[in-house]
Amino acid sequence: MPRSRLRRHPSSAASAPPARGRLRVRGLIAASAAASAAALLLAGIQAPPASADARSPEAESSNFYDPPAKLPETDGALVRTEPLPLAASLPSIDGQRLPGTATRLMYKTTDSTGEPAAVTGAYIDPAASWRGEGPRPLVAVAPGTMGQGDGCSASKGLEHPIQLNGDSVSVGYEDIAIYRLLAAGAGVVVTDYIGLGTTDRPHTYVNRVDSGHALLDAVRAARALPGASITPESRVGLYGYSQGGGAGASAVELQPTYAPDVALAGAYVGAPPADLTKVIGGIDGSALAGALGWTLNGFLHTYPDLRPIADEYLNDAGRSALEDLATKCVGGGILGHAFTRSSDWTTTGQSLGEIVQAEPRLQEVLDEQRIGTEKPATAVRVTSGVQDDLVAHAQTRQLAADWCAQGAELTYAPVRLPNLGDGLLLNHLAPLLLDQGKAVSWLKDRLTGEPASSNCDSLPEQP
Repeated sequence: MPRSRLRRHPSSAASAPPARGRLRVRGLIAASAAASAAALLLAGIQAPPASADARSPEAESSNFYDPPAKLPETDGALVRTEPLPLAASLPSIDGQRLPGTATRLMYKTTDSTGEPAAVTGAYIDPAASWRGEGPRPLVAVAPGTMGQGDGCSASKGLEHPIQLNGDSVSVGYEDIAIYRLLAAGAGVVVTDYIGLGTTDRPHTYVNRVDSGHALLDAVRAARALPGASITPESRVGLYGYSQGGGAGASAVELQPTYAPDVALAGAYVGAPPADLTKVIGGIDGSALAGALGWTLNGFLHTYPDLRPIADEYLNDAGRSALEDLATKCVGGGILGHAFTRSSDWTTTGQSLGEIVQAEPRLQEVLDEQRIGTEKPATAVRVTSGVQDDLVAHAQTRQLAADWCAQGAELTYAPVRLPNLGDGLLLNHLAPLLLDQGKAVSWLKDRLTGEPASSNCDSLPEQP
């Protein structure tokens, strides 16, 4: 396919941010880490002391995460398991460990190209009793953005919620929601996604099919775990925000054809990147600009035919950024690349969004990632902060409208907040924390068998 030619400008490396900019980024990371630490402590989690060798989470490796040469044929089949020590694990009166017993998992899934892939994750069997109707339910948690390095996975975040090493920060912020779900008596399985944890391939960040399959197969893996207190009759819920919201949204569309055996009782879909073409503009130049690199790295792995386009448009700074980001967790990505403009990475001086518009093949790839084309297989609660400028609120609202038009059983719950700062993380992260209690409560109601009510009729009046 012929590609349009954009006017070229001399290639130039991105300049180092000014000292004030670096201080701003470090302050942002420190504030985020402090807020996460406080939230973890409130949830009963304490960060472990730094290890003697203070290894970077990006460099951390474990033999458990090296997949075998041959995988099982069945999706969701367990490859291996081992006990997972939780950062906070306390004895209860009856001798059980609180909040429960954790197991590290590796299981098989199928990626978007039809090839088998190993995925890691964790299952936590709760000490708390389930007081709702029916057997203990299971919630599959799809993590938000963790980064792209092998040490950034959510399963490792359960063991080490906060890891600091120089300019690298890894925060297991999903632990908060996981512990709330465990306290409610639900079993919890969390996926690390394809390539985030396992050492054999890059993480295919925001790949619609890869993430949806990994989440559904996490349910199958948890069901196959010997000794788990969930049963084949356990109701299943999905929980995810941001990248995790996209994974959950994909899963509820893919479930009828990919995993008909995984019947769903409900799904919380928070701030999902449903339309990547719209999300690119919000991420570019923001505190989370590194996510553009994670996206490119993932798609270059899945779609090798994009490599000539990348070679044409990426300058030395762009290639260096992608290489650096491939090993970074979210904290390191922010420290190293916050407020970077993608135009600094290109030989043409054009932004990534402009190049996508000029390249039909790139448009085609992003169109394949679009969520909202199929009716959800279960009741869904869709939420987004009305001021969210990173994962643009408008495209989340459009997802809700698309699903409503298909007759979805949908609860739309926009989070109304004032603008907390354009291009920062606050407009995106604040709704996650403020709405989390309502989200968990809504999902718990679905797991008890209480029917959901749809408010699609009121969508035109909602922001």
